[in-house]
Amino acid sequence: MSKRIFQGIFWISVYILLTFAPLLILLAGPRPAGREFWRDLSVGLGFSGIAMVGLQFVLTARFKVIKAPYGSDIVYFFHRQISLVSFALIAAHPLLLFIFEPHYLGLLNLVTAPWAARFGVVALLFLGAIIGFSIWRKKLRIEYDRWRIWHGVLATAAMAFALVHIELRGYYLNTLWKQLFWGIYGVFWVGLLAWIRVIKPIILLRRSYLINNVIKERGNAWTIILRPDNHNGLSFQPGQFAWITVKDSPFKEHEHPFSFSGSAEEKSALSFTIKELGDFTSSIKHLSRGQRVYVDGPFGAFSIDRHPRSQEFVFIAGGIGITPMMSMMRTMADRGDRRPITLIYANKTLEDATFLDEFEKLSKRLNLKLIHVLELPPEGWRGEKGYITIDILKNHLPTDRTPDNVEVFICGPGPMMDAVEKALIQLGVPMGDFHSERFDMV
Repeated sequence: MSKRIFQGIFWISVYILLTFAPLLILLAGPRPAGREFWRDLSVGLGFSGIAMVGLQFVLTARFKVIKAPYGSDIVYFFHRQISLVSFALIAAHPLLLFIFEPHYLGLLNLVTAPWAARFGVVALLFLGAIIGFSIWRKKLRIEYDRWRIWHGVLATAAMAFALVHIELRGYYLNTLWKQLFWGIYGVFWVGLLAWIRVIKPIILLRRSYLINNVIKERGNAWTIILRPDNHNGLSFQPGQFAWITVKDSPFKEHEHPFSFSGSAEEKSALSFTIKELGDFTSSIKHLSRGQRVYVDGPFGAFSIDRHPRSQEFVFIAGGIGITPMMSMMRTMADRGDRRPITLIYANKTLEDATFLDEFEKLSKRLNLKLIHVLELPPEGWRGEKGYITIDILKNHLPTDRTPDNVEVFICGPGPMMDAVEKALIQLGVPMGDFHSERFDMV
């Protein structure tokens, strides 16, 4: 068993244990007399749900050791899906009470209800607001930074109110060791908040970067080159990404994730290539030399370095999705790595192809086969047209389907990636041999 698989199983086991620990605590030891099964069931579901909510803070705290076995995409996807499960479990707690004892509906009246019920109802409302704003953020046109701030505020408030609700009810805190458990749980949660909001920002403040250059690229993109300010910088694997904060403090929720675009062998500088899409990205071109930037990373499992035994690589990119691929190709060129690369690059026009001018230079240093796919090709174009289809993939993918021999990396707009993943499965590419990096983490 590889180290990565062992780590993955370990952290899944830890998550399951911590999720069900409150339920085991509830069932152990003496129970309050006269409690019906459905009432105990509702409390148990609520306990497990609030444990999941607490662990959501761990999932988004960017602990590299936890994310390493899976990659950030999978962790954030799990975070989104499990939030619905945790909300359902917590909501089941009062719903069961209302079903079996309808008079408990009176607890929804925040004016007349006891304080324990008030805290519980408000916590549930906060959780519902978090999920609603997250699902419909784009439809509601909530700006990303503002959403992140309120997401954190509501999540913190919901967790605090839920813990107060548990403490005020007290039915299942009838032994010293149960009280110790929830006390330790509360201390752990507060410590986690301190790490996220205080300790880590202080660390970032002491390891800042300065903008060395801002370069205009094709496709309405800009590359910023950063140099460490009085420290040795950081090392990363080609294809990974980092969260960067520009013109602001790391104590504020104004950071954005971008893939490294430079070579991992370049130790004295970091490069990020960012397409102008609105909001924060439209300000990149106005940055100037000497401005301070904070970098939190690296993160992600989207890298050739995680597949050292692979004999060949296929990069499938759409638009600015070429960024992590460029990092991997530049790194391979600097390492003298001659393993074959097939790059299938989709754009609306040839002028939209970021890094177009560099491909010819890289082809002299790499064993590179480049296929452009253009939605609006120029007159006389003899290359691939339209979108990346199963036929295009069939024509250009290596015929070898041996597991772990050819690794496929996909990055670009969501619909393109969905279509490519489906086509790869139909073509018999093992699912473990293709890897996706998605921009949208919300």
